[in-house]
Amino acid sequence: MVKAIHTRLSSSLVKAATGLIAIAALAATTAASAAWEPTKPVEFVVPAGTGGGADQMARLMQGIIVKHKLMNQSLIVVNKSGGAGAEGFLSVKEAKGDPHKIIITLSNLFTTPLATGVPFNWKDMTPVSMMALDQFVLWTNAEKPYKTAKEYLDAVKAAGPSKMKMGGTGSKQEDQILTVGIEKATGTKFIYVPFKGGGEVAVQLVGGHIDSSVNNPAEAVAQWRAGKLRAMCVFDDTRMPYKAKVTDTQSWNDIPTCKEAGVPTDYVMLRGIFAAPGISADQLAYYVNLLKKVRETPDWKEYMEKGAFNQTTMSGADFSKWLTTAEENHRSLMKEAGFLAK
Repeated sequence: MVKAIHTRLSSSLVKAATGLIAIAALAATTAASAAWEPTKPVEFVVPAGTGGGADQMARLMQGIIVKHKLMNQSLIVVNKSGGAGAEGFLSVKEAKGDPHKIIITLSNLFTTPLATGVPFNWKDMTPVSMMALDQFVLWTNAEKPYKTAKEYLDAVKAAGPSKMKMGGTGSKQEDQILTVGIEKATGTKFIYVPFKGGGEVAVQLVGGHIDSSVNNPAEAVAQWRAGKLRAMCVFDDTRMPYKAKVTDTQSWNDIPTCKEAGVPTDYVMLRGIFAAPGISADQLAYYVNLLKKVRETPDWKEYMEKGAFNQTTMSGADFSKWLTTAEENHRSLMKEAGFLAK
């Protein structure tokens, strides 16, 4: 009888212990699944004006996050374009340890500190993820007679030095760097006219106030689709892969590379997300995972195709390695163009 009671007690103790272990495991799992997430609205900085490629992408991401309920807190897009984007970058640099501030970047991540000497470097922030690489296209007004990049550049040469206007976003940034590249490759010389954003550049080109631009696809697609602009060539080694018709007659894939068109210059631009410096591993992991979820939505995939993006993505050590190489490339290009801060 005593033995039976002892056995029953042992069995009860084993069950109780097993139950406690299960509860502890559940608690651990719950704690793991309840990793960090924002506790207040997150500020999403755009270091550029409204209407450009970075602004469009940030606002699309904001819409996707709301639509698919990917965050419990709201994401607030704030444009800080002062000082060629330095205002935006410095605001994130100065928010050390604040996980409620992120920023979308373009090439001014590299060009602004190199051109202005502002005390900022990409390493002053926390790299999160490369979302895509953006292309550049040589655009002209569709009412003009030239049908190819060669015809247009021949017209620029015939007009004489500094007679034709190339519009772009900002000064000593990617659009002007690329313009200098075109000049060196073709023996032309433009008057470079800076604007606040790619949206404004496209409007100015439609209005005939400038003769050409090197806008990103997303910045000029509406005017191209409407038959107001002509896409002359894309500044990349290969044609864009998207074959669905955008205009009545052309897909992105129908646009020749600039090398095919006799302009041996290429350039692609980062669309990446960074967070403030000094955030925790959990906080970084939250944003890496959030951005992965954004990229998996049909809305994002449709945007990538419509904007003709190069869909390369990366995070972690690979992203940091890419950033190091890109910074070196920009330094070299800007030195050649004479754009480095004295």
